[in-house]
Amino acid sequence: MAVPFLWKNPARKCYLTDNACRILFNVILSHSSEESRNNMKNQGIKFFTEIYEQPLFNYISFWKHLDLNFLEFIMSVCVKDKSKIPIIRNEMLNLFDINTKFISLSIQSIPRLSYLMTGNKYCFSKLEYFSCCSNTNSNFLEGLGSINTSIKKLKFDIMAHINNFGIARLIEVQKSLKEVNFFYKYKYINNELYHKTLEESLIKCGDTIQCLRIDWKPITKFLSYLVNLINLEITNSCYDYTNWSTLENVSLPLLRILKTHQVPSLTLASLIKNTKGNLIEINVNYQDIDDGMVTQAIYQNCPNLCYLKLSTININTLDFENLLINCQFLVGLHVVGMFGGNIEWDKLLEILAKFSPTSLFKFKFSSLASKTLKLFLENWKGRHPMLLQIISRDAEQKQRFRLQQQLGSLFQLYKEKGIIKKYDFEYCEEIHYEDFEWIQKRNSEGMRE
Repeated sequence: MAVPFLWKNPARKCYLTDNACRILFNVILSHSSEESRNNMKNQGIKFFTEIYEQPLFNYISFWKHLDLNFLEFIMSVCVKDKSKIPIIRNEMLNLFDINTKFISLSIQSIPRLSYLMTGNKYCFSKLEYFSCCSNTNSNFLEGLGSINTSIKKLKFDIMAHINNFGIARLIEVQKSLKEVNFFYKYKYINNELYHKTLEESLIKCGDTIQCLRIDWKPITKFLSYLVNLINLEITNSCYDYTNWSTLENVSLPLLRILKTHQVPSLTLASLIKNTKGNLIEINVNYQDIDDGMVTQAIYQNCPNLCYLKLSTININTLDFENLLINCQFLVGLHVVGMFGGNIEWDKLLEILAKFSPTSLFKFKFSSLASKTLKLFLENWKGRHPMLLQIISRDAEQKQRFRLQQQLGSLFQLYKEKGIIKKYDFEYCEEIHYEDFEWIQKRNSEGMRE
């Protein structure tokens, strides 16, 4: 009972010791045939003792989540002669034969590894999740689409100057596709023809896609065809703020989560207005002065909002007050201090203490520059004990330590008073939190789990 569970995803741990890598590596190779062992031996690769025992179980047959980067990492640890890695890689991949059917496959940052998998496509006929770079062999992607049209989640790292149209063809044949994520890796290239092709492939899955992330300005009005979209993330990687008309009058009636980075405020406000009041999470980062139009769009059209991330450069006092009054289901608020912001932290905290709905108790403040945090905590008496996280961008070690000591003492005092339930203080370069993750568990050594 335990073996199938333990071997379903041997890469599930994000970190393995070198010794654990060697053990796993040896167990994998112990499945090799006599012909394979002799082939490696004849090429100067000796991993086996003279007494060889076949494993009690065919562990490989239980492996359901294949991450080829993980295999590369294991080989980098265990193989001293790096020139032998291609030989060992080929023998290892041959172990994943017709008897193994994977649920997920990741081919990340390994340009030619997919060529070696062309004879084993049957292994991937039941894939539900697939991740690759745009430099993955196009024929492999098209072949994958010919045997599997039921993939539910796709993730693509788009490499600069590489237009892999096999990605579009893989997308357009899927029948149950629910989530698609595009990330630009290393460098963004504005390629409208390629982006248009990808958008057209998404339209063909318009009835099923629920979650989408893109790293470019939409070329067409393809979003209008994604009638069941629930989660949308748009990153303006080229920082092009002109001509966003393709998002005008786009109706997303089922959208619940919206995340944007550097999308112009006018476009953003229009997008929020057309979500029909179902948004529960908004995470926006933009730097153009919007005269409050985005904040107004939120409190006028998002009565069910639970989580919100905004920057101070886009908040004015009256709009922020109205937001707190109108969004009565707000639970968590993340405010990012921006250079040139047009609101003072002191005033912001005063408004928070006075107008926060009873549901709001989770706070994250980035680059907080306020001496009245104590007053904010005092004014919070009688409310739900808060989860509080402060993120500092202070680069000097002495100032960091001093601020940590001051805030630590202050927070501990108000924790004892029952005003703070949990708190955390982090430095910008050490942050490993999601935007709406306030407190992470730590182990006995104080490290994050």
